[in-house]
Amino acid sequence: MAKDPRKAAEKLLRKAEKAARKARKAADRAETAAAAPAAAPAAAKAGPLVSPLAPAEFPELPAIAGVEFAAGAAGIKYKDRTDVMLVRLAPGTAIAGAFTRSSTRAACVLDCQDKLAGNPGSDQGAAIVVNSGNANAFTGAAGQRSVDAVTGAVARALGVPARRVFSSSTGVIGEPLPHERITAILDDLAGGLDEGGIASAARAIMTTDTFPKGAGAEIAAEGGSIRIAGIAKGSGMIAPDMATMLVYIFTDAKIEPKLLQRILSAQMDETFNAITVDSDTSTSDALIVAATGQAQAAPITDLRSKTARAFTQALAGVMRDLAQQVVRDGEGATKFVEVQVTGAASAADAHKVAMAIANSPLVKTAIAGEDANWGRVVMAVGKSGAQADRDRLSIRFGDMVLAENGWRAPGYDEAAASAYMKREHLVIGVDLGLGRGARTVWTCDLTHRYIDINADYRS
Repeated sequence: MAKDPRKAAEKLLRKAEKAARKARKAADRAETAAAAPAAAPAAAKAGPLVSPLAPAEFPELPAIAGVEFAAGAAGIKYKDRTDVMLVRLAPGTAIAGAFTRSSTRAACVLDCQDKLAGNPGSDQGAAIVVNSGNANAFTGAAGQRSVDAVTGAVARALGVPARRVFSSSTGVIGEPLPHERITAILDDLAGGLDEGGIASAARAIMTTDTFPKGAGAEIAAEGGSIRIAGIAKGSGMIAPDMATMLVYIFTDAKIEPKLLQRILSAQMDETFNAITVDSDTSTSDALIVAATGQAQAAPITDLRSKTARAFTQALAGVMRDLAQQVVRDGEGATKFVEVQVTGAASAADAHKVAMAIANSPLVKTAIAGEDANWGRVVMAVGKSGAQADRDRLSIRFGDMVLAENGWRAPGYDEAAASAYMKREHLVIGVDLGLGRGARTVWTCDLTHRYIDINADYRS
């Protein structure tokens, strides 16, 4: 029997990816490039396997008055890799945040939540410090000691109150954070702060990400413009509450902390709580929005005003863009998938169905194999726990109706459905025919590359 050429090609691809991964690990473990001259060329030749769904380049983001960035290498997990981001925020900056609801959340998350409790305003400056390579999660009392050491050192280096220093950590869970490596480079970072350093900052917070993520917007407002610029990291352990990632968004809008928090919280369900890569919720999710108040535009004081509505829409757009970039960088992803659920008995039911489809390993592996197996979508609807009626259900891929009224659609075309599955951007539509509840979520396929990345993440 002749071999399946696609399976043979996939086997060769897995071998190539495995060889590339070994080469990168060899380079990471080398003491120096001089000590291991053979490993570095191998890693350079193999190069990082950038997601095929990645944007062509990091976007040109608007500079935000009152925000400065620096990035450096502390050697937290890997030598000679940029792994710390420092941000200085001007006096009077309003801060809002959203965080993971994991019951095993990291010390830095608990610390940020405590500092933001009550949304206190301040005329003093503020700062954000982030490290990759170590999550400082499940590290007991030592975790808070590390947070205190890092935030205290940042406060001294920048002359800001320690309660206005917000920290995040991402990487391996359960290992003590070598915080002294971070504090050792803070003076250098403080000396290198630059308004235009946001792209370097985005790279510093990456872990298994294959590309840095950024998004921005600018709106016309009364008295002048308002700018927004945001960065994010995230690739695996991505699920709602609030997906598994770190996100930092900066704006020069004049707005009080409580109003900023209201706007941020209202946008979460349609952005960062509407994505999933693998259904796993992180210990370390954090989203911080900082508004420096240095725009020439009039202050936002009424959420019903034209400026407030435009700002809200622009912020939501930046959040949605970053959230979708996280999915596009899902570990091993080759397909970006939009799941649209309509006709549910309630919005909650629509969410249940959308997430059941988006998280189903059977649905996601069928997508990876470009198999138009819509029966797996039927399965996911049935297991979701939402109200459903087989005879009212309809399913479509893109514009093609595949099933309706409890049966395969009369015009179903297997060849056309299979051809559609070869696209990079897919839309799976489900209408339950029961009500007006609707929800759209975004996910990706599940490939062998996901296993390759996660089988030896710690080692």
